[in-house]
Amino acid sequence: MDIKSSQELVDKALKEIVTLGPEEVRELENKDQCTLIDIRDIREIWRDGTIKGSIHVPRGMLEFWLDPQGQYYSSEKFSKGKKLVLFCAAGMRSALATKTLKDMGYQNIAHVKGGFGSLANQGFEVISKDKK
Repeated sequence: MDIKSSQELVDKALKEIVTLGPEEVRELENKDQCTLIDIRDIREIWRDGTIKGSIHVPRGMLEFWLDPQGQYYSSEKFSKGKKLVLFCAAGMRSALATKTLKDMGYQNIAHVKGGFGSLANQGFEVISKDKK
């Protein structure tokens, strides 16, 4: 049995999806043309914060929350007119997640090269998220 590595899966996904740098994300955000989706684990968000205005969709629930026929879907959160821009910590999980959404039929999607770290380093406002 030939098991592919996670890096092989990421490399394959990167060939099939749109990758945006933080500057490109800033441009889309300034024009109100994107919805930022943080797919990191809640513990990462509690520890490091998140980008102001982003929506948290845990990676393990992504397909369910973005299924228009699913019980978790919110058309208000995921406006079809805006590009869905996913990010994780460094860009690997979001690459795989973006590929999954593409496989589901989403077209106006992308992920952030360098993830949360690159957005924070580019000056996106980081807000804390308290445990409830």
